[in-house]
Amino acid sequence: MGKVILVTGPARSGKSEWAENLAMHSQKVVVYVATAAEYPGDEEWQKRIQAHQNRRPQDWLTLSVPMELSATLAAATPNTCLLVDSLGTWVANFLEEDKISWDNKIAELLETVQLVAADMIFVAEEVGWGLVPAYPSGRLFRDRLGSLVRQLAILCDTVYLVTGGHVLNLSTLGTPLPPPRE
Repeated sequence: MGKVILVTGPARSGKSEWAENLAMHSQKVVVYVATAAEYPGDEEWQKRIQAHQNRRPQDWLTLSVPMELSATLAAATPNTCLLVDSLGTWVANFLEEDKISWDNKIAELLETVQLVAADMIFVAEEVGWGLVPAYPSGRLFRDRLGSLVRQLAILCDTVYLVTGGHVLNLSTLGTPLPPPRE
């Protein structure tokens, strides 16, 4: 298993920039795995995607992977650093999945992470620090992403929290919880 890093935090905290910094210093070929689908009619969304693209070095390969994340990770070579941005967007792509299909998808992802020889850096949003969403789809998203982040963090060598313009290494500051009991 390669080195696995999780970078989490709230919106606009700098988590993607921190993950990009880590990838730049990995001494490996960087592959940026974008989980967002492009929506040409959504000008604001396109500007967000463009801002991310403009920050990245030109020699990074970018893959658009809104769905097949496990297969993309499994295909990576050991001399690669995969930067997956972001898990929240990936989770949102599967909100229509039923519980059994979703649980299988997560089990596949977590198993794949443990088998990949490449380094992997995952970016994930923290969504559970505010109000409970008023709509079922919002609660489902929050619960699925929160559970995925917790399960993935157990497998990570390092977990960072980026908030308030600061980076905290949670792996050195905290104590990990045991795996969740379902």
